[in-house]
Amino acid sequence: MADEKNKATIIVHSGDMDKIYSALIVANGALAMGMEASLYFTFWGLQRLKKGGLEKGPLSKMNFFGLGKWMVKRKMKATNVASLERMLQDFVELGGKILACDMTMEIMGIRREDLRDNLISDYCAVGTYVNEARESTITLFI
Repeated sequence: MADEKNKATIIVHSGDMDKIYSALIVANGALAMGMEASLYFTFWGLQRLKKGGLEKGPLSKMNFFGLGKWMVKRKMKATNVASLERMLQDFVELGGKILACDMTMEIMGIRREDLRDNLISDYCAVGTYVNEARESTITLFI
């Protein structure tokens, strides 16, 4: 099985806090198991990579005008689950790739300077994602 694929590629389409947590947990888990991992950020997910935007997303369910989000963040902290910031930083430090969709940037009016510094591995089109996915054992759309 020397030619076995050992890579995870995840599209992060949603900007919901809990969904970004899910993507980062799976991606960091893949890295911890010795796999390569790429996160392809598009649309509302890409909005969260703007300067100051990571923690701004609502919950996908039961947001309750922000109360649900506050409760989830409190529970995560109480059970020693890392913050989104920490998980993203760990992902990059462990060699994970952050890919930003050029088409989304154009459609949504996002400029490169709007995104966080020293975070994006590549600004690319869907072809890059397709190549990443083709080389992957795991592909997810979140």
